[in-house]
Amino acid sequence: MATSASTFSSATRILQPLNNNNNTLYGNQLGMSSCFLGSTKKLYMKTPFLSPNSKRRSKDVLVVSEVVKDKSCNADSSLSNLCHITWPLDNVLITKDEGLELYEDMVLGRAFEDMCAQMYYRGKMYGFVHLYNGQEAVSTGFIKLLKKEDFLVGVYRDHVHALSKGVPARQVMSELFGKSTGCCRGQGGSMHIFSKEHNVLGGFAFIGESIPVATGAAFSIKYRKEVLKEADCDHVTMAFFGDGTSNNGQFFECLNMAALWKLPIIFVVENNLWAIGMSHLRATSDPEIWKKGPAFGMPGVHVDGMDVLKVREVAKEAVARARRGDGPTLVECETYRFRGHSLADPDELRDPAEKNHYAARDPISALKKYMFENNLANEAELKAIDKKIDELVEDAVEFADESPHPVRSQLLENVFADPKGFGIGPDGRYRCEDPKFTEGTADV
Repeated sequence: MATSASTFSSATRILQPLNNNNNTLYGNQLGMSSCFLGSTKKLYMKTPFLSPNSKRRSKDVLVVSEVVKDKSCNADSSLSNLCHITWPLDNVLITKDEGLELYEDMVLGRAFEDMCAQMYYRGKMYGFVHLYNGQEAVSTGFIKLLKKEDFLVGVYRDHVHALSKGVPARQVMSELFGKSTGCCRGQGGSMHIFSKEHNVLGGFAFIGESIPVATGAAFSIKYRKEVLKEADCDHVTMAFFGDGTSNNGQFFECLNMAALWKLPIIFVVENNLWAIGMSHLRATSDPEIWKKGPAFGMPGVHVDGMDVLKVREVAKEAVARARRGDGPTLVECETYRFRGHSLADPDELRDPAEKNHYAARDPISALKKYMFENNLANEAELKAIDKKIDELVEDAVEFADESPHPVRSQLLENVFADPKGFGIGPDGRYRCEDPKFTEGTADV
């Protein structure tokens, strides 16, 4: 399974498909006891936050420390012989402009979600609203590397994904308010953020249903490039989903298809350790999701999802692999949501000590500290970004609040591919405008 040099940083733990020559896993080829490349520092505290009957993960989640670059890489390296690329401690991983872009995007996601909580409790939003607080490093680390032409598919925790992809905050907030100026004209709501202009193919309320859509989008890219011979069609697809979704059949079926057809797709598991109120460790026979990639012939990578720089390094290589035609990658980002599953969840099941532990690893605070320590920004510059984002989010709320509700005739739009004979009467008007059509029903 030859490819050009594929190199993941030591911020990750990586497992490759079996080598067809000797059936030896990559980690064992290097003589390591763990397939994880890098430090022995542990992400978890010494005392795990598990119930007495729960099983601990077989390996701890690790983070990067002192490592050096192995110069032995060459363009003919195979997937099963990846070189170990990491950085000296004095290397700065980002430029100032990159750091400011990452910081601004993460702050936008956090401020937007905090405002959503306020608006929900004031009765401005309806239905279920799932917030992204704490997981910003994953969205920013991956999506800010995408082009506008690349496809993005998410699940119901999707506001911040759309913002990172460039959908205006006004449009997303208006959609949450159910207004006609929303990105789905008020018909999608919180769990169905969609934007054709930005190639955001939607959030999906049912876990697992988004993955086949993402796989189809990746197939369309390959078809356009190889069959229709479209020039410069090196686009990719990113599919975001949670740890609970990785137990569903669609996940396994689509991993198989993506590997068989060598599709340009990155499967991103946002493992926030909880599926509503079910601990991931109690729901999965082998909780290390990243191991499922090699079972289908693709790299499996595990990364600290609370560190945007580590996520970004993994994302760079996964996106590059997809663009150059080397196929899919499965990335498990271990992260944590700071709020309950949804705003209707009192969040009483998780141990307060566990929540405090992850709150201390806030990804925004970590990036801020890194930028200060490496002289990439000063306090005034970051405060200016904070002020800019606060004003942008306030503007989005005002715009959404003042926007009109959808007109009544919009009710039957986008229900049928051809609404004639049901939605549209012989006179060409929407039948719902006929008083007799809605006679005996509640006012719309």
